[in-house]
Amino acid sequence: MPHLLLMEGNPAGVRAKADKLQVRSASEVYATAIHAHFPDIRLTVINAADPDAALPEGMGLGDFDGMVISGSSLRAFEDDPGITRQIDLLKAYCETGKPVLGSCWGLQIAAIAAGGEVAPSPIGREIGFARKLTLTPAGQVHPYFNGKPASFDAPCIHYDEVSRLPAGATLLCGNAHSPVQGAVIPIAKSEVWAVQYHPEFDLAQMSMLFRLYGRDLMEQGFFETEDQAASYRGHIDALVADPANKSAAWQLGIDADIIDDEKRRAEIINWVRHRILK
Repeated sequence: MPHLLLMEGNPAGVRAKADKLQVRSASEVYATAIHAHFPDIRLTVINAADPDAALPEGMGLGDFDGMVISGSSLRAFEDDPGITRQIDLLKAYCETGKPVLGSCWGLQIAAIAAGGEVAPSPIGREIGFARKLTLTPAGQVHPYFNGKPASFDAPCIHYDEVSRLPAGATLLCGNAHSPVQGAVIPIAKSEVWAVQYHPEFDLAQMSMLFRLYGRDLMEQGFFETEDQAASYRGHIDALVADPANKSAAWQLGIDADIIDDEKRRAEIINWVRHRILK
């Protein structure tokens, strides 16, 4: 079966904090999503932000059939060695001509690697569910979005966005919050299929994020009281326990785009089928 290189976007300190809180790492979340549909695919995680990051002994970048880039808490436009190392690894991997998939952080560093720009969103954080993601004409016919409707919702969390796509990139989708929500970005001999949102997230991950960032979300005006925040999380937890819970889905304003695993992860499934298993 294929062997993929999975780049963990967070540095050691962030991973250690997550582990202490019993929160899954970004790469663990992605691995769960991939293996839910392709259990036989081999995954090797590389903590590319770390100065001692290395491939398994005896292996080179060309030995992997593709690369997957997870999310990250880093800010792609900052001058940080942990960021530079990841961008450099992405550029080096793209010299192999093998395909690359990215979510959120993956889209942002791909844009920078190819000469584009990333900046804080002028309207702040997008969290929970990215609403009314709309496919461009190019996105409507691209295999990355096979099976997706012309407009849909998806799990998300980000402060930053691609403010300028690099030359040669193809915009595939956007919404009112961030005009660039999905794109194909050519780099060297390869191309990156990436989205700003998180198709790899499940509802349990979304519940965890609202618990982790609850106070921040109140300060930012998403919730007025702790009771409001707890009620919102409760609806998500109800769907984790029972995806058919009509009341919880209605009160969150979500449907099969989010609740159905195959629909939510369609971008990941499509990339594997069209770029890895072709």
